Parts: sequence; C-alpha cells; structure tokens
Amino acid sequence: MALIQFENVGLRYGMGPEVLRDMTFDIPRNSFQFLTGPSGAGKTTLLRLMLMALQPTRGLIRLFGRDVAVIPHKELPMLRRRVGIVFQDFRLLDHMTTYENVALPLRVRGKDEVSYRNDVIELLKWVGLGERLHARPPVLSGGEKQRVAIARALIDQPEVLLADEPTGNVDPPMARRILSLLVELNRLGTAVVIATHDIALMDRYNARRMILSEGRLDIHD
Repeated sequence: MALIQFENVGLRYGMGPEVLRDMTFDIPRNSFQFLTGPSGAGKTTLLRLMLMALQPTRGLIRLFGRDVAVIPHKELPMLRRRVGIVFQDFRLLDHMTTYENVALPLRVRGKDEVSYRNDVIELLKWVGLGERLHARPPVLSGGEKQRVAIARALIDQPEVLLADEPTGNVDPPMARRILSLLVELNRLGTAVVIATHDIALMDRYNARRMILSEGRLDIHD
C-alpha cells in the first residue's frame, strides 16, 4: 500500500499562477527516495503538502489511504504522528537539553517519562549523541543539531520520514553520516523522502529521484 498518494495535485497562492501542477506520484511503504531540484523549485512546499500542513488547490491527496480533504480536523494530529519531519532549520528549543528536545513530542502527548526515558536515551545513542544528553542546542555543532532533529522526528516511530535538506548545514563527512542513519532507518521499515540539491550525495545511493522543476515533477526510478 502507498503511504502517500498524489493525483493531479496543483497548488496556487491566491489568484496567482500554480506553483505546483499536475503532481501525480506515490510514496510506497518501506521506500527510499530523493526529492531534488533547483533552489526555489518548491521542494519544501511539496513536503508541506505531504505533511498536510498545506491543502492543495486541486487534485487528490491520500495519506495512509485516506483522502486528506475529508479527514475530520480532530483526527489530523493522530495521522500527523505517523509522519516524521526534519525541518531545514532544526526548530530545536534552546532552553531544553538534547534529551528534552527529543522527548518533547511524547511529553506533549501526555506520556509518563518512565514509559519513554529508555527509548529516548537509546535513540540518542543510535544517532551518536549518547554523551550529549544534557547539552543544550547553543553548544551543539550543526551536525549534532541535525541528529537531534532526526531523533526527535523518529521518537514517535513514524511510518514515513520527510527530511528537508538534512545535510545542508554540515560538512561532507557529517552529511554522509546523516545519510547513513537515514538509510539504516529505511532498512528498519520507515519510508524516507529526502529533499536535497546535493547531486554528489545522491550519486552515492541507488534510489528513486523525484526531480522538481518549474512546478512539475519528473520521476526517475
């Protein structure tokens, strides 16, 4: 089953021209793909449509088999928890420790810390931050912040992960390390969509490329 399906989707702002048009594709379960294209092509906008943070102007989007246009508003938070998102600007809270930032989605849901503490610690070890549990974002490097953001996106065990330029603020060795983490995550069963313009990095992996240009999408399997 496809986790995300787009059928003839278009998006415009106000009365302006469509910024995305005729989007037809799906994100299969357990799949791995890159979303690429020049700066300003609309990669972040397309990710926001996948996340249901934007509604399309036309066309059909299905998330986990359900038409997002008719999903009751009260059910959206539960569906969104099945989608992890790594933002380009990290969106970490500077007054919270690494551990607290990663645990935040579970705290917001009202979970007791006893039920998740070990999971958060193990996940931080998995991303190589086991020694940085009590560090706060201002003292972390760009690569460390990115891995905190990835861990936070994964703590709710999403079925699909959307990563917006996850290697854009780190050096090449750290970029490869981050991509290796996402490849391993995919092997464990999560579908992964990585928005990037780094051609050299994509060339290291045999994965589907979704190329966005001038509002249209071209898919190379």
